[in-house]
Amino acid sequence: MALRRAASLLLRPRLRAPVPIPTPKTPNPLLLPPRRHFSQLPPPPVPASAAAAAAAVAEEAEEAFEAAKGTKDLLAAFSRLEAVMPPSDKRLALACIKLGQHLEASGAADPSRVLALALRSLGILEATPNSATSTTASHSDAVSLAMALHLAGSASFDLSRFHDALSFLTRSLRLVSPLLPSSSSAAAASGDDDAQGFDVRPVAHAVRLQLANVKTALGRREEALADMRACLDLKESILPPGSRELGAAYRDLAEAYSTVLDFKEALPLCEKALELHQSTLGKNSVEVAHDRRLLGVIYTGLEQHEQALQQNEMSQKVMKSWGVAGDELLHAEIDAANIKIALGKCDEAVTVLRNVSKQVEKDSEIRALVFISMAKALANREKAGDTKRCLEIACDILEKKELAAPDKVAEAYVEVSSLYEMVNEFDKAISLLKRSLGMLERIPQAQHMEGNVAARIGWLLLLTGKVSEAVPYLEDAVERMKDSFGPKHYGVGYVYNNLGAAYMEIGRPQSAAQMFALAKEVMDVSLGPHHSDTIEACQSLANAYNAMGSYALAMEFQKRVVDSWRNHGPSARDELKEAIRLYEQIKIKALSCLSPENSAIALPEPLEKELQEWEAGELEGTTSLQY
Repeated sequence: MALRRAASLLLRPRLRAPVPIPTPKTPNPLLLPPRRHFSQLPPPPVPASAAAAAAAVAEEAEEAFEAAKGTKDLLAAFSRLEAVMPPSDKRLALACIKLGQHLEASGAADPSRVLALALRSLGILEATPNSATSTTASHSDAVSLAMALHLAGSASFDLSRFHDALSFLTRSLRLVSPLLPSSSSAAAASGDDDAQGFDVRPVAHAVRLQLANVKTALGRREEALADMRACLDLKESILPPGSRELGAAYRDLAEAYSTVLDFKEALPLCEKALELHQSTLGKNSVEVAHDRRLLGVIYTGLEQHEQALQQNEMSQKVMKSWGVAGDELLHAEIDAANIKIALGKCDEAVTVLRNVSKQVEKDSEIRALVFISMAKALANREKAGDTKRCLEIACDILEKKELAAPDKVAEAYVEVSSLYEMVNEFDKAISLLKRSLGMLERIPQAQHMEGNVAARIGWLLLLTGKVSEAVPYLEDAVERMKDSFGPKHYGVGYVYNNLGAAYMEIGRPQSAAQMFALAKEVMDVSLGPHHSDTIEACQSLANAYNAMGSYALAMEFQKRVVDSWRNHGPSARDELKEAIRLYEQIKIKALSCLSPENSAIALPEPLEKELQEWEAGELEGTTSLQY
């Protein structure tokens, strides 16, 4: 809607150019035809020039196009407009944008037709001597071209041409970014009379939002989040404080962070949305219910289950008070059951799930989710047989929904596979994950999930001793996850670690050392150097160097492992003891490899004595072992 208003605003000054009408000259009486005295009519007026007549027709067509509202009227007015205007007229380009935006927003035309309009507009605008690509471009020229590029990007996205969409939208953003009020170059553009009073921020917001959609579809979630954050910043500058739309923007961004499991970033955003909606709509509004339900999901991700259950129950209470029923309320009840399972309240969870199952159809997707959660409760109570029966029922329902909702079914299969793992049915779990991966590969918008599923398949194959099968899945998962979440995401670190373990199993310690080094590098950044998983990656790196016979490097990294476990204090006593044992073992190997001429080289002193002193409390207050 904001972009269509922008198109109209740009059209208005351009469609009002004055039409010069030449002054009629006094005719030469010597050249006049003979007067027909038999005619009783006065002589006809002297006609205006052909150019003036054509301009008048064009202006009338422009006015009709501007006044048109519905799709039928707009199409008719546009046909008349293109019939009377030169094909390279800039006003026709702006009309293409306006019509394309209307058709896209109303869904009245195929995206290919919208794309054709956008490309036609681009062709005209880019061929104009003072187009936005030139150094003499005006503010409004740049905005016009940016809007045409945005329209082309949106239509390409609808046609699943994601790389084309990314190219169009990136160019559009490059044009509008310097025109934003905060930009230093905006002042230079402010002198353009055509754009006085035109706010470019809604255009920039639309471009950023569509960029986020495209990058999400390409699996580039981290980059998409940056665009969504920029969208929020623009909305904060455009909308008045307390706007309901602003509250929805906070919640949308919180949900996006939750999708990539970044619950710490999601929490303050969702709290802002809740605070804003409570102050403007009241504590019992439907928007508040949506906020609280998302807060429940976020608190669950943060493993603060009591708070998660509290928010979920408050959300359900509001929805019931407004008479909100149907799938939304049922999903909230299933969420509540899952939280109760996490809290160990499995009997209460089963009661909730049985109640939900009575309210849904036999082959509905929600009933499948009920049985998945029921299986989770039963697995936690170590009832393997009942768990499997629930999972079989869920899979029978999901199989019938594969064509109708492939994304949801693929996601459900992943959860089902994790429950099969809990009851040691690894082959079944792997089979379902492979099925899920095959479905996800056919869904362009699900690329971010492909890496996770491939990584899980690789891990399970590694766990069950099928190492040669695991390696290609893990190698593929690394690349997919780097594209989706960035090279420093903690999930990438775990896949590197598993891939290193696989390389060790098949006798490739050098390749393993490379993977463990990358895993440690990622985990140092994402988890911190003293996180237990980071220490384990360092331990794996030491083991790889040990296997290669690079004892100096092995001892260096083993020392780091010892020091890190030492920093954990008494709770890591067993881990510290094992780390020191491995250190001494590597040192013995290193000593045995010394040649006679190097036998005088001093190796570090043994660490067992220091461990005994530490255990006795003699080293209390120190933070690291001395070597």
